Amino acid sequence: MKSFLNEDFLLETETSKRIYHNYAKGMPIFDYHCHLTAKEIAEDRRFSSIADAWLGEDHYKWRVLRANGVAEEYVTGTKSEKEKFLKWAETVPELIGNPLYHWTHLELKRCFGIEEELAPETAEQIWEKSMKRISQANFSARGILKQFDVRALCTTDDPVDSLEYHKQLKEDDTFDVKVLPTFRPDGALNVYVGDFPEWVQKLEKASGISIETFSDFLEALSDRVEYFHEVGCRLSDHGLDASFFQLANHETCDGIFKKAIHQDVMTNEEVAAFKTAVLLHLGKLYAEKGWAMQFHIGGLRGTNTRMVESIGPNTGYDSMADFTYAEDLSKLLNELDTSNHLPKTVLYNLNPRDNYMLATLAGNFQNGDVPGKMQFGTAWWFNDHRDGMEDQIKTLANVGVLSRFVGMLTDSRSLLSYTRHEYFRRILCNIIGKWVENGEYPANIERLGRMVQDISFHNIVNYMEIDL
Repeated sequence: MKSFLNEDFLLETETSKRIYHNYAKGMPIFDYHCHLTAKEIAEDRRFSSIADAWLGEDHYKWRVLRANGVAEEYVTGTKSEKEKFLKWAETVPELIGNPLYHWTHLELKRCFGIEEELAPETAEQIWEKSMKRISQANFSARGILKQFDVRALCTTDDPVDSLEYHKQLKEDDTFDVKVLPTFRPDGALNVYVGDFPEWVQKLEKASGISIETFSDFLEALSDRVEYFHEVGCRLSDHGLDASFFQLANHETCDGIFKKAIHQDVMTNEEVAAFKTAVLLHLGKLYAEKGWAMQFHIGGLRGTNTRMVESIGPNTGYDSMADFTYAEDLSKLLNELDTSNHLPKTVLYNLNPRDNYMLATLAGNFQNGDVPGKMQFGTAWWFNDHRDGMEDQIKTLANVGVLSRFVGMLTDSRSLLSYTRHEYFRRILCNIIGKWVENGEYPANIERLGRMVQDISFHNIVNYMEIDL
């Protein structure tokens, strides 16, 4: 029987062990999609306790705490940090088969140097050990990034953001991790949301452009793309959770925009037409700037209205949607490609039933200009566990070119989540190693090592055209 979380964790063959330990393990990290903030890095955030570092913004943990019968006061409520930690310690032993069990112990081991299993009987001891580590000078936002050899990361930013902390970090000669903004214009697409008029006012203020018409609106967005580009942005991101393709002329879109400003009722077709026009406009800008575009597709958000109204959005009440979008996505990509304005694009699906649909659709729009221009993105959100990662990797290998894959990201609000890159690399090396030992690929270790290093780091650096 193997010991828990040993050096060969998740590595089932000698080839897997060899390529992981000799090639993948020591690679640096480019976390090209996360929800850290430039502010916490600029200010070199420190933590008051392991609960502050672990539980403060982690809806993955919040969901399983609730599922284990833990009252909300111990999840997002007013109980002390230690009381919340002790409830987490009670919950962790129940999580057999859940990636949170692995992530928890990887984080204890890598971030805190703690080898013990987290359980009620060890909780006090682990709390005391963790407090000693947290008190050390290098246990801060910047220290953690350096510990994991993070060379660059991309935050997720609203177009109306000033990016003041990104600019501060860019000018800081004492810190060499690149912290780049990502243009996330969900506010520009969500015309059906009640605060759309207020968001437009923020856009007006940020751009300095008076917004009265749809043309003004697009001009203001263009201004913000230019601003983000100057600060270092090379990546956009869009959450698409409903129908998003319906061609309409500019006059029609202007009418829809004015209805949204006045909060008049709109049809689903009008909402889709507005989204389409904005996405096409932005897609062309991204292509001209050399940016990559990300689509995260398939969330069903804020389903428990009682709890969302009580504690807010993004608190663990979202799940997988099941709407169909193959035709919408194909038409949108094709519309951009027809005018030669399709940017580099990374596609992520939340519902795993869409794996082959998305992977094959990406293949329709590859070209000879950029290797892996169209990416079937890494297993996202509810799929970033071993089964989900294996399915995504094997799907891509079956219908695409795995060696051009841009690899893993954290998609996390936690600075401790960089162990997920290790988790992914072990899974990747295990799959490849098993293929080799089954006689499905030659045992060319040097080539395999180069391949996993590319997927772990080099591919995304080249894809983003970032000088590191």
